[in-house]
Amino acid sequence: MVKAPGKTGGAAGGAAGGGAGGGGGASGRGQRELRVRVKTAKGRKLSSTLWLERQLNDPYVLRARKEGYRGRAAYKILELDDKFRFLVPGARVVDLGCAPGGWCQIAVNRVNALGDRSGKKVGTVLGVDLQEVEPIAGAEIHQLDFLAEDADARVKGWLGGRADVVMSDMAAASSGHKGTDHLRIIALCEAAAQFAFDVLEEGGTFVAKVLAGGAEQELQTLLKQNFRKVANVKPPASRADSSEKFVVAQGFRGRGAASAEDAGA
Repeated sequence: MVKAPGKTGGAAGGAAGGGAGGGGGASGRGQRELRVRVKTAKGRKLSSTLWLERQLNDPYVLRARKEGYRGRAAYKILELDDKFRFLVPGARVVDLGCAPGGWCQIAVNRVNALGDRSGKKVGTVLGVDLQEVEPIAGAEIHQLDFLAEDADARVKGWLGGRADVVMSDMAAASSGHKGTDHLRIIALCEAAAQFAFDVLEEGGTFVAKVLAGGAEQELQTLLKQNFRKVANVKPPASRADSSEKFVVAQGFRGRGAASAEDAGA
C-alpha cells in the first residue's frame, strides 16, 4: 500500500490560527511576510520546489509537528470522527495502509487503546501496511499485504475476533495520468470494502479515501447495499485543490447482505 507524497494531513483549527498576529487586526501583508520561500536548488525540479514550499507553509503540517502527529492526514480522520463518531471507547479498529501512522495515533486516543481514561472501555487499534511502520504506543502494527489470500484470517486472529471499524487511507503510486490514478485508487477502495465485509461486526463502519473522477459509482452502489448510511465528505483538512474525498459507510448489515450480493452478481 503505497502512500502518495504529502498525504499526511492537518486540521481546520490550525488553518484558522496560522496567520501572523492571529487577532482581528492582523493584515494580509503581515501574513505574507511570514511565508517561507524555497529557492530552486540545482537538480531539483520546479514541481518539487513548489511542493516543498507548500509543505513548509501548510498550517496543518505545522500543527501536526507541534502536536506530535506523524503527518497532516491525522486531522482528516479526526475531523471525520468529529462528524460521524465512529471511533468510540472500546472500538476495535483496523487501519489499512497505515503508514506513517497518523490515523492510528488518532484512533489510539479516541478508542482509549491505552486505557488511560478511567471508566471508559478499552479499544484495540491494529494497523497494517506493506512497508514497515515505526511503533505507536497503544497500536499493534503489522507488515502485511491485505490483498493476500490469508490476510482476513490473520487480521481476525490478531484482533481476536471481528472489527468495529475498518479505515483505509491507501493510495496507489502516482502514474502521472489522472484517469489511471483514479481507477487504481477505486480498485484499492473496492478491495478494502470487500475486506471490511469479511472482518466487520454487524453495525460496523467503513471509512476510505477515494479520488473524484467518475468511476466510483460501482463502489457507491456496493456500499449502499451493505451499509445503512453512506456519506461522501471532504474534510477541512483535505487540501482544496485535491480531488480526494472520503466515503463513510455506517451500519454494516452483516455478512448475509454481502453474501446475497455476491450470489446475485
